[in-house]
Amino acid sequence: MKRILIKAAVGALVFGALGNMSAIAQDKVIIGHFGTPLPFHAAVIGGDFEKATGWKIEWRKFGSGTEVIAAMASGDIKLAELGSSPLAIAASQGVDLQLFAVSDAIGAAEALIVRNGSGVNTVKDLKGKKVGVPLGSTAHYSLMGALEGAGLSSRDVKVIGMSPDQIVAAWNQGQIDATFVWEPAKGKAMKSGKQILHAGEVPGKATYDGWVVNREWGAKNGAFMAAFLKVLEKANAAYTSNPKAATADSAMIKAIAKSTGAPAAEIPDALTGYAFPSLKEMAGANWLGGGAVKNMAATAAFLKANKKIDSVASDYGKFVNASYLEAAMK
Repeated sequence: MKRILIKAAVGALVFGALGNMSAIAQDKVIIGHFGTPLPFHAAVIGGDFEKATGWKIEWRKFGSGTEVIAAMASGDIKLAELGSSPLAIAASQGVDLQLFAVSDAIGAAEALIVRNGSGVNTVKDLKGKKVGVPLGSTAHYSLMGALEGAGLSSRDVKVIGMSPDQIVAAWNQGQIDATFVWEPAKGKAMKSGKQILHAGEVPGKATYDGWVVNREWGAKNGAFMAAFLKVLEKANAAYTSNPKAATADSAMIKAIAKSTGAPAAEIPDALTGYAFPSLKEMAGANWLGGGAVKNMAATAAFLKANKKIDSVASDYGKFVNASYLEAAMK
């Protein structure tokens, strides 16, 4: 009888251990990002997101929004950064995701850089030139808007789709005349080039990077979503409360450099090209309270007119969810 009880106890312990292992295995999520040197990367290095959510997180770097869309559509990842232009593409294609936060509003962070000696001094001078850009990205959207404003189209310019790493390689080999891209590729191009304009100077073509989540996964993991947003808010506030303290030798910048691989010396200037709205601002009318839906629809219409997508959705409202922001602010 004693042996039976011992066996039963051992069995219960093994079963319990396996159950706990199963639970731990389930509490893991892959989060996509672009490796852009932003404040939240300091929290990544500090393990703050894992501590707050209780989940094991694998941070996976992607080279473009197109790659993120494919990973989200396949179910390979459940949550990721995604630019406003690829977001409009994904929504128009019916990918089951929702914008739940703003990572950053893009201004001078993305820019049109032309090679020294290329003879390009204005956007109009790009006619007949080779321009490298990540297709479907916010930079691509800004480039197309800049060309449109200058009376040019993609037929007048040789627009070549490349990832940021490919842009750097092509630039170093003299294979492209210009690029519209973000850091750290932007900074590398600037070493032998000059800036013509940045994303914030393209009229009527506002761009941003958002955080998106698989609709079903987000609905099942509301606690994770709220905790994630609270960490994001704290990380952004650590920068926005005192930007001047974010020097190359500060702990924050060193952590961002470690997470992204970007040179610490270049990060402080790069950060000035972005705006980081608070959770309250994100939930407001300019963003998830209405503005994001309008921006998505306008971006999709622009992309369709430029034959980057075949059709636009009838309702983009279902691709925006402010409830997680509201939960995080309680």
